[in-house]
Amino acid sequence: MAEHGKAKRGIPPKSDFNAWYPAIVEIAELVDKRYPIKGMDVWRPYGWKAMRCIDALTHREMERTDHEEVCFPLLIPEDLLEKENRLVSLLKRAREEGVDPSELRVEEEEAGFKKEVYWVKHAGENELDVPMFLRPTSETAMYTMFPLWIRSHVDLPLKTYQIVNTFRYETKQTRSFIRVREIHFFEAHTAHVDEDCASRQIEQDLEIVGHLMDSMGLPVIISKRPVWDTFPGAWYTIAIDVIMPNGRTLQVASCHHYKDQWAKAFDITYQDESGNTQYCHQTTYGMSERLLGAVVGMHGDDNGLIFPPPIAPIQVVLMPVAAHKSDAVIPAVDAAASALREAGFRVKIDSRDLRPGQKYWDWEIKGVPLRLEVGPRDVENGNAFAARRTGGKEPIPLDNIVEGVHNQLEMVQTELNQRSRIHVDDCIIRLENLEQEILDGHIYEVAFDGSDADAETLEKTTGLAILGDAMEPFPDDQQCIVTGKTTRRRQHIARMY
Repeated sequence: MAEHGKAKRGIPPKSDFNAWYPAIVEIAELVDKRYPIKGMDVWRPYGWKAMRCIDALTHREMERTDHEEVCFPLLIPEDLLEKENRLVSLLKRAREEGVDPSELRVEEEEAGFKKEVYWVKHAGENELDVPMFLRPTSETAMYTMFPLWIRSHVDLPLKTYQIVNTFRYETKQTRSFIRVREIHFFEAHTAHVDEDCASRQIEQDLEIVGHLMDSMGLPVIISKRPVWDTFPGAWYTIAIDVIMPNGRTLQVASCHHYKDQWAKAFDITYQDESGNTQYCHQTTYGMSERLLGAVVGMHGDDNGLIFPPPIAPIQVVLMPVAAHKSDAVIPAVDAAASALREAGFRVKIDSRDLRPGQKYWDWEIKGVPLRLEVGPRDVENGNAFAARRTGGKEPIPLDNIVEGVHNQLEMVQTELNQRSRIHVDDCIIRLENLEQEILDGHIYEVAFDGSDADAETLEKTTGLAILGDAMEPFPDDQQCIVTGKTTRRRQHIARMY
């Protein structure tokens, strides 16, 4: 537990977000950044439990939607990376030249992940015949196995996922959870009989996204990325960006529709009902520990973290007060804790020999949603005194503690969701013309339907990046902000992490 005085003095104001964020992740004991490899933080118990709570939400969504969990090896042979690079290069050139990929020759390509991966070239003192690398993602590993698992249309859809660590040699400035070299990563990979079935999977992925973002109270913009910002190996990419407190966007998830492009490269086929061989159509859906970074950034305040109840490592902290004055206090606290644990709540009893004020600050910094104080007078009145991290205090009956806590946590979640909605309304502004002043800390909604050159004009004029087409277009005709032509395409421009 962080020392009260030092922690309190060490928290910069959240208005100075670039100083507040790196300070609070350590003061709240989520990570320790002193490990001797840049960009590879050590997860401390409290931070790891928070991440595992997020993972638990994801596992439930995967089970609900009939995905099956797998676990692939960390090491991938070099030849598979070369295979991926050739495919990605081919698809990128086809997109740039506006032709079908089948019309182009497959050439050697040194781009892709080759400069971003960590290489393993020795085993003991022996040089490996085939170098291996630590997975940056798992397409190449998984799609090598998919042809062995898929034979017939009855094997489809194949819906797999895993939660693993991935590795990328990040050369930019690292920031805990947001930009790291070892990434706690969720990835779902699916295979389908045709394009329509794969498209329905993308729709389901976005439904899952909605559930998860609501559970974490995160304000998001969901966009179909512009062509130049689409993963070269994808037909299209849909990105989920959280609106951070400073008005920048943080991409926390993405969905890719691959059509049959990867299937052709990795020979992933099936026999249809007529006995004909067909290529599968595929999708991927990925998220990372950036989700935790978004939760920290969005909900925290000058006093510390605020965890949404569904992902709080500790949902309720019980604090005996003046227990030395009454023998009834500790039994009442223990009974309440037992009842709450049996009901499935994550509970902590703070019986440390410290002043109450110091305990309050400790749990406030850690963002525990609900604090329950029980003293001699509370026991006499049959109550616990509830203090919500979002503000507000009131007594709740000890003999109905489970329902009372449930209601209090619902109030915390409702308040966080309301704050997120207000943040969206305050942050997003309509950009009417290119002469309009660009204000720091805002995201702009625009009507845009121009060429790549027009997009470059828009980005250079505003100093912002195009996120892509919003999932819902404008209901009425608008004028494109660059070309003036009629359009209903709604897009957003923002500063991105």
